[in-house]
Amino acid sequence: MIVYATHKGGRYLNIADSLKEQPEGKRGIYINLTNRCNCACVFCLRPFKSFNEDNTLWLKEEPSVDTVKSEIDRIPWEYVKEIVFCGFGEPTQRLADLVELLGYVKKVRPDIPTRLNTNGLSDLEYGRDTAREFAGGILDTISISLNASNAERYLELTRAKFGIRSFDAMLDFAVNCKKYIKNVVLTVVDQVEDQPEIDACRKICHEKDVALRVRPYEES
Repeated sequence: MIVYATHKGGRYLNIADSLKEQPEGKRGIYINLTNRCNCACVFCLRPFKSFNEDNTLWLKEEPSVDTVKSEIDRIPWEYVKEIVFCGFGEPTQRLADLVELLGYVKKVRPDIPTRLNTNGLSDLEYGRDTAREFAGGILDTISISLNASNAERYLELTRAKFGIRSFDAMLDFAVNCKKYIKNVVLTVVDQVEDQPEIDACRKICHEKDVALRVRPYEES
């Protein structure tokens, strides 16, 4: 599924079904660009569900930019509170396409907030400062997976392909994003970390002057 809404119980519905179940009110609309990821997080849903061609989120092939634009054009905007680029993997694996599509959303509906959910490792993926790609007001909020308060714990949880340097690179990326994006948020998962670890993450966010969101773990 390329474009969908989320509902209680961890369900992902296409927009038509979403409106049938909830005919009133605004909702977040999620755009899925890729299954690829440069992490293999121990708490990721992917290993715990049976992913096959029948799974609604698993992409049989990555959609083209034009295909995604066509899907965007069919969105019933009167029911939308936010557009979220998430990928079912890591959306910055398609960084150029992601940036183009963020710009397209702002072109057709500049009043709709945009958000990117990312692991924050795109600098290591591309070997350059990628935060500047989001300049120009195309992105209102970036949500970056902090996951842990230190490099060792981070690598244990994420199994990032870039190794121990991933943690510091992610934090550097978050700080750089503050130059171009109004809302920079780091996240941890509540059932993965205990309270002392969450408190340590909160201290990091305070030092970096970014927000912390403790997000609920989604059961398989």
